[in-house]
Amino acid sequence: MQSPSVGVPFVPEAPPDHTQLPDKDGAIVTNYQEHPQSILLTESLWPRLCETYGERFSVGCDSGIYWRHTDPPSNGCKAPDWFLVPGVPRLLDGQARRSYVLWKEAVKPLVVIEYVSGDGSEEHDTTAYSGKFWVYEQGIGAWYYAIFDANKTTVEVFRLMPPGRYQRLQPNPTGRIPIEPLGIELGVWQGTVLGMNLPWLRAWDIQSGQLLPSAEERESAARERAEAAEALIDDAKRMRDEETERAEKERKRADAAEEAKRKLAEKVRHHGIDPDAP
Repeated sequence: MQSPSVGVPFVPEAPPDHTQLPDKDGAIVTNYQEHPQSILLTESLWPRLCETYGERFSVGCDSGIYWRHTDPPSNGCKAPDWFLVPGVPRLLDGQARRSYVLWKEAVKPLVVIEYVSGDGSEEHDTTAYSGKFWVYEQGIGAWYYAIFDANKTTVEVFRLMPPGRYQRLQPNPTGRIPIEPLGIELGVWQGTVLGMNLPWLRAWDIQSGQLLPSAEERESAARERAEAAEALIDDAKRMRDEETERAEKERKRADAAEEAKRKLAEKVRHHGIDPDAP
């Protein structure tokens, strides 16, 4: 950097924004479960997030969070498997976010989630400035840090507590762990997603204890409700048709009885008897 000329005010170089920082580092997703796991979380939580934050929240999956301006830039970046930042727009100046840059927005993520891909040591690494646990706690300062281990079917949740340290939260009687600001509980659910029957990280409503459904589950429930409503309509139509048929049969019987009475009256009149006489 050149020294400023005499008499010319020195303006320091502005730190880069999301359009100037790398948005990939060549790393790959390590297994086939991680991508559907992130989709499952996002789809399940999306209605709750819209209800809670309206349009002002951002969800990232395997996207960088730049917390420190370094050279190379990747030394000041972590890319959680899934994270949520409330109170910020999804687009910046009409552009999709390439990454989340803390020094440009200064809003901490509410939740960051890592999926264990090895023995869990990387997700629990407290090495200053490089370990994931240390960076999420001390560098990024995410309010909640969750570690999901599909192999062990466990989830750990840490809450940032004074004086800025993570404290592990204990499961409630259901075995799930509350995330109070979202009104949810995180836990492990065994089931089939995209044809894979595996343990999955899922969210439940704190108040009702009901599992927050994915988009597919919501569509399936909507179809079942529509089919049930259609079945009720069909039952009502069948009952109406049966009642109409019964009424028609009654009318025909009444008409037949009336016709038989008329013919009998004609017959007796033919023999000189008045059927209407007292």
